[in-house]
Amino acid sequence: MKFVSTRGLSEAVSFSEAVAIGLAPDGGLYVPEAMPDLSSDLLSWKDLNYEETCFEFFKHFATDIDSEILRGLIEKSYSGFTHADRAPLKQLDNEFWVLELFHGPTLAFKDFALQLLGNLYEHQIQTTGKGINVLGATSGDTGAAAIHGLLGKSGVNIFILYPDGRVAPLQERQMTCTEADNVFPLAIEGSFDDTQRVLKEIFADQNFRTGFNLSAVNSINLARVLAQCVYYIYSFWKLPESSRESVEFVVPTGNFGNVLAGWMVQQMGLPIRSFRVATNQNDILHRLFSSGNYQVSSVEPSLAPSMDIQVASNFERFLYFAENSDAEKVREIMGSFKDSGAYQFSDFDRSSFSSSRTDDREIETIIKVVFEKYGYIADPHTACGMTDVLSGDMSPQVVLATAHPAKFPDTIEKCLGVVPKHPSLEILKSRNVVKHKIASVKDAVESFIEKHS
Repeated sequence: MKFVSTRGLSEAVSFSEAVAIGLAPDGGLYVPEAMPDLSSDLLSWKDLNYEETCFEFFKHFATDIDSEILRGLIEKSYSGFTHADRAPLKQLDNEFWVLELFHGPTLAFKDFALQLLGNLYEHQIQTTGKGINVLGATSGDTGAAAIHGLLGKSGVNIFILYPDGRVAPLQERQMTCTEADNVFPLAIEGSFDDTQRVLKEIFADQNFRTGFNLSAVNSINLARVLAQCVYYIYSFWKLPESSRESVEFVVPTGNFGNVLAGWMVQQMGLPIRSFRVATNQNDILHRLFSSGNYQVSSVEPSLAPSMDIQVASNFERFLYFAENSDAEKVREIMGSFKDSGAYQFSDFDRSSFSSSRTDDREIETIIKVVFEKYGYIADPHTACGMTDVLSGDMSPQVVLATAHPAKFPDTIEKCLGVVPKHPSLEILKSRNVVKHKIASVKDAVESFIEKHS
């Protein structure tokens, strides 16, 4: 299979090339040249474990990697997860399930993609004999998961940009207390959108990107989205047969990658009815799916900091398919959005999506109600997907639980009077924080990478 840029001005590449390059040279994002039809395969995956499901799925995309090597990379990627199901589906009520995606090394859903991406990078280095510099931007969980996916791997330096003072303290400690020489957490002035802007500017600098062999670890990397597709397939077959085709997947989202993965699987043949895009008070995606208006506003720090985003980078992939793979139209829309910070859609298909918005006050209320009603502790991001518990109007739904509540102890303690803990996080509290403060300017970040590569 080949992969093309959403902007249509770069050559088609193999899976391994798309993973290594990250952001396409024309500034677009890599997508499959054609979405495969998996409808005839999916039923045969019904009784597979998580690793087997992942392998069967990735065989359709990573066609340039030997099958047995691919199988080994996948098995290695999930061996460190603490739950046998990797992504257990927990039933809270008759038609209400939570898909727990926080049983990986950094207790967040990003581990599903970034453990695999780390092993794909290691395979790439072993194959080419050439080291890489991995660059990413994070609003919280991506940075920690990326770092832990690359710890102990030779030939890799990892540089993670994050908004200084705008991630949860334990999220920051997961990035800054690794005691690893090849990890460089860069605390950027400004918001997460500033970190994404700088990252994209650096990857657009082709001389720098190729000169320092940069690779992107953000959800702009194709492997990230494909890896997240797998837990939709796996959890769909875990649902009771009577509920499968009536259930809605509710996805707390900021950068659109997580819900995009589910939508892509739906387009490949998995009969998921619909998706709800659950935002916090930074609600650009809620406004988009409510009105067709995609317009940036200021970022408001919230209790769900990983979703404090206004520019959802993965939306471009959805846009490409929604516009019938018309790369020229994508360039026009993205150019207009870049110039004005807004774009009004009149006719793109939103039939698979609904959306919701949850502010900080509602997050606190939901955490309390969910605990009182079900004895379940939801982290603030997961709470954004549980708005229906307030109305009591619970249609069949699966809410994606994106992080372990122990990562947000202050909010949980305020709401419930208990402090959730996890052994891996307790260890971090005794370690020194090592971070590098830097301006949100392309040249400053490039100079740092050059000095430390």
